[in-house]
Amino acid sequence: MLRTGVVLVLGGATASVAGCGLLDRDDPPPPPDPLTPLVDGALALAARYRAAIDADPALTDRLTPIAEAHRAHATELAAAIGMALPSPSPSAPAAGPTGDAATVLAELRADEERGRAEAATFCAQAPADRAALVGSIAAARATHVEVLR
Repeated sequence: MLRTGVVLVLGGATASVAGCGLLDRDDPPPPPDPLTPLVDGALALAARYRAAIDADPALTDRLTPIAEAHRAHATELAAAIGMALPSPSPSAPAAGPTGDAATVLAELRADEERGRAEAATFCAQAPADRAALVGSIAAARATHVEVLR
């Protein structure tokens, strides 16, 4: 009988301590994947191209393939890290480059160069299973810089 009383007392004490959170085992959520900024960057670049096309429809043929490439990069990166992409929102236009065509292209070249540098940095740090994907994105962005000249 004494054992039963001790077990009940200790069991009750443990239950009350567990209830206050001291012994709860809620693991913190995992940190975001290191490639998440690349997904965000690809989506942002695609949105800037779309905004530039909206501002100057004469650039449509030149910029649409690049905008689509950035969206494809975001899709592939998201698939690699198990992330769901937001659907494009036509109601919320992104801020794009402004000015004449030469200024718009120069701003997009600068955006591409920053994106290329970011992708190259991630490529150097990426695990082998992701390095090829990130490296191909860095190469595509370098190509985009040249196409925009």
